[in-house]
Amino acid sequence: MVNCMADLSTLGRRIRHFRTKAGLTLEELGEITGTAPSQLSMVENGHREPRLSLLEAIAAALSVTASDLLAAEPPSPRAALEIELEKAQAAPAYRELGLPLLRPSRAMSDATLKTIVGLHRELDRRARMAISTPEEARRANTQHRTTMRERNNHLPEIELIAEQATKAVRHSSGALTHRTVAEMAKRVGLTIVHTDDLPHSARAVVDLEHGRIYIPPASIPGGHGLRSLALQAMANTVLEHEAPADYADFLRQRLEASYFAAACLMPRAASVDFLERAKRERNIAIEDFRDTFGVTHEGAALRFTNLATHYLGITLHYLRVNGDGTVVGAYENDGLPLPQDATGSTEGEVVCRHWSARKAFARATRTSEHYQYTDTPAGTFFESTQTGTGATAEFSITLGVPYAESKWFRGRESQQREVSTCPDARCCRRPEDGLSERWRGQGWASPRVRTHLFAPLPQGTYPGVDDRELYEFLEAHAHD
Repeated sequence: MVNCMADLSTLGRRIRHFRTKAGLTLEELGEITGTAPSQLSMVENGHREPRLSLLEAIAAALSVTASDLLAAEPPSPRAALEIELEKAQAAPAYRELGLPLLRPSRAMSDATLKTIVGLHRELDRRARMAISTPEEARRANTQHRTTMRERNNHLPEIELIAEQATKAVRHSSGALTHRTVAEMAKRVGLTIVHTDDLPHSARAVVDLEHGRIYIPPASIPGGHGLRSLALQAMANTVLEHEAPADYADFLRQRLEASYFAAACLMPRAASVDFLERAKRERNIAIEDFRDTFGVTHEGAALRFTNLATHYLGITLHYLRVNGDGTVVGAYENDGLPLPQDATGSTEGEVVCRHWSARKAFARATRTSEHYQYTDTPAGTFFESTQTGTGATAEFSITLGVPYAESKWFRGRESQQREVSTCPDARCCRRPEDGLSERWRGQGWASPRVRTHLFAPLPQGTYPGVDDRELYEFLEAHAHD
């Protein structure tokens, strides 16, 4: 049975191709097969799915096999263009224009058809450009965070897929080795290749045609380990991801890939056993969780958010903050008043200078975690923060819980306590009384320009990834 429009279109054109090659008209083919010419016309135009008995009768009349008719390839370059035009005109973006459908006639030249299809390709490219705008990205990210908050950042369906993947290579606990990751990739038809010439806008690249995952030869500063990169790239195949339809779809796929990688590196059963034991001992520490499974501090903190509420009954919050105080990533289901813009987005906003995420940068020694209690308008929170240095700037990773939950965590004896009244501007944004009057008009600063604010995202199939660089990279490595 043939079920999708593209397959029906290809089938119809292949029937027409072999019918014309056999020198038969629709009437003559209809007489041989006992079918009305109008019915055959609908089949050839991709508007009706033929019964298997009719398909076999047509194949016999044209001296070919049913497999010849069902082949996936269009019968000619012209047919391929006609099919592409049909698909383009069936897309929502074209329908929204309110324009009539254009049926390519025999009189339409190949050059004209190529031009029309080229216009549709450009329309599609420009539509994809729109999904990378900062406004769309922020709104999609806000909705994405809201959805995950409702699910307590827990995705049981991906937990199950990850368990099946690790069970197949007999891994259940401890650090997942690079060799085991390579074996997991091999099981889904992929080979891991290390290269130092990845497109500057991509962390990893998958070549589906040749079954390769390209990752850098060394871990990326700031927390992206090679095993995690390979597993995230592999996840797109395991989870059957296709090119994202919009920015929200892109975010969903990225989350699922990251979740799969984390669930493989820190298997659910072993992780929950470890965390439940630490809770009983009132000694939960992200650094211990990190070291037990050989992952990054950020990876361990994020994985903890997947499991803590669902299995330990602990609500919490997570923050990754740059050295200038701007939020890179955030999650909360404990009521922490995250800074937000008018769209509800947190990413890019500045956290209170009294929060642990920023206080940790002031320490002279940063080898251990920074612990503190922070009083906020929403209550008191206990937080542990670890700082690090990325490719371009320093950052902090914070895991926090409401005061009542601090009893389960290492560092709860901390005497460090801060008071934050943000979003009240008097907390840490408005100058103290007298300073404005004292220095207004007497000071001048040369700002440090954040050049990324002026640089648009590369436009391509995947937001932020330059298609030209990507395709040139794939072509350059195709014959390795």
